Amino acid sequence: MKKNIYSILRGKFLISDDSFKNWRFIILISFLAIIMIASSHSADQKVYEIAKLTNEVKELRSAFVDKRGQLMQLKKESFVEAEMKEKGIGISLNPPTKIIVKSQRQEQ
Repeated sequence: MKKNIYSILRGKFLISDDSFKNWRFIILISFLAIIMIASSHSADQKVYEIAKLTNEVKELRSAFVDKRGQLMQLKKESFVEAEMKEKGIGISLNPPTKIIVKSQRQEQ
């Protein structure tokens, strides 16, 4: 047992006569490790992108709610009336009348 551990530590399994099988296994393990590391980096990058997009969505939603509130304020009749008074336009005392246009088709 002690001799086997000592031979592994010295690297005899890499230079022995049947070391080709060992080298293939080492290369396979190295290749799989590289793929695993690349996959991990890709997943981390996607997590950061998702976090960035989530923050952007929150900011846009906040801006939307703010603008919608401003629009609701601008649409109020009292606000429109106050703005028109500043420009010298007042509310009409006469209600609006409906204008009906009759088409002039010639009947034959």
